[in-house]
Amino acid sequence: MTFTQHQTTLIGDAPGTATTLYSYTAGPADAAIKVHLQAALHADEQPGTMALHHLLPMLRDADAAGQLKARFVAFPSVNPLGLANGSLRHHIGRYDTQTGLNYNRRWPDLYPAIADAIAGKLTSDAATNTRLIRAAVAAFIATQRPTSAAQQLRLITLQSAHDADIVLDLHCDDDSLKHIFTSPELMPGLQDLADWFGSEATLTAEDSGGGSFDEVLPLLYRKAQRANPGFPISMASETATLEYRGQADVFDAIGHADAQALFNFFADRGLIAADPGPRPKPAPAPVPFEATEVLRVDAPGLLAYHVALGDRVTKGQPVADLIAMDGPEAFLSRRPILAGTDGFILSRASAKYVKRGSSIAKIVGTEPLPTRTGGYLLED
Repeated sequence: MTFTQHQTTLIGDAPGTATTLYSYTAGPADAAIKVHLQAALHADEQPGTMALHHLLPMLRDADAAGQLKARFVAFPSVNPLGLANGSLRHHIGRYDTQTGLNYNRRWPDLYPAIADAIAGKLTSDAATNTRLIRAAVAAFIATQRPTSAAQQLRLITLQSAHDADIVLDLHCDDDSLKHIFTSPELMPGLQDLADWFGSEATLTAEDSGGGSFDEVLPLLYRKAQRANPGFPISMASETATLEYRGQADVFDAIGHADAQALFNFFADRGLIAADPGPRPKPAPAPVPFEATEVLRVDAPGLLAYHVALGDRVTKGQPVADLIAMDGPEAFLSRRPILAGTDGFILSRASAKYVKRGSSIAKIVGTEPLPTRTGGYLLED
């Protein structure tokens, strides 16, 4: 049995402070496939932590039974620094309160750091090239000297994920249906994940503009491919962000079902010697993230929604009314906020008082929008 808890101390930035990062490993250390799982990089997003709470005993029992055919590494709450961030009884788990940086933004572009190390060493064998690239990344990480607890956390996470064949980053939205973010090259290869996950939308982008964690490894291999066209280089890490509904959707029954779906996905892949059960219904085909409208308001006010999650809308249809909270018609007048595309409502704002510029819905369409090409695709 190899199921093991690990504790890593993150040295704090103030005198006498430190934080413990917990992780678990299971399965053969020399397995051909490695799976990296993490939840709550945005520390105020807990549905993924609940899912891993239920998945870990399943992995422990499968490990004890000799059923694990892959090496599993799991960080049930990968950002303990964010767990401590709060102000006036409000948890601020999305941002580093010292720097204002979103914990899931500005992750490093690894290819420039390893380009010289692999120059002249690539071969005609894709598997050999993958090992070469991973070794160069490991060597680069080993040279880094973090100057803050947040940098320590990023290095530890990358150290675990850089050589994994499957990397799943468990998040959630505000008030939302389940969906996936991934790179276009990884579809339809990850369609089975979308099916087992029960995704309502799989949104793909090479670069969403924010340097998100799930884009680090695909960007590495994509840049390596384009810089070395004469050599076979695989997209060697199937990386995706799984958005587990909304922040309030943290319940035992849902978490257990989510864990079972992950377990069945791994079993279906042959990474756990267990019966995955009947195949789930197919999830929708992927669409470019550029086809999703992030609907924003141009004034402050109070929202009165006309739509529910999953509702289909057409361009120009009112999604919500914005009730005025200032001016001569304050608290009397309201005006409609209109959909800018045909599609379905993937997410809404749970807080109904909104300021100017706030995102109030994501509408998943099928055709890239002119306002969504070549720019920042994320909400923040």
